[in-house]
Amino acid sequence: MKAKINNNLFNLKTVFTDKDTQQGMMNKKFDDTFDGMLFLMKNEPHSFWMKDCIIHLDILFINGNKITKIHHNCKPCYSDDCEHFSGEGDMILELPSNTCKKYNIKEDDLIELI
Repeated sequence: MKAKINNNLFNLKTVFTDKDTQQGMMNKKFDDTFDGMLFLMKNEPHSFWMKDCIIHLDILFINGNKITKIHHNCKPCYSDDCEHFSGEGDMILELPSNTCKKYNIKEDDLIELI
C-alpha cells in the first residue's frame, strides 16, 4: 500500500493483526520495500511504545484520513519501563524520525491511501 501526504509518496507495510501490531517496528529497520508502517485500528485511544525498536520514529495518529497527533523523534527503549505515546484514531503511521519535519507534515494534514 502507498500513502500520499502533502504530495509526498510513502511505501507502507500494513499491519492488521494484534500480534503484528504488538511487534510493530521491534528489531526492524525501514528498507527499499517500505518506508512507513501503517497500523489499521479501531477508532479509539491508543498508546504506542518504542520497546526494542532500533531506530527513532515519528508516530502519527490518524482519524478519518486526517492527522490528529504527531509524536516527533520517539526514542527506542530497551526496558519494560518505556515512555508511551498516545493519541486517538483509526490508523497509526510510523515513519523514520524527522520525516515529518523534512516534508512539513503536521497535524490536520490529510493522508490519502493509494
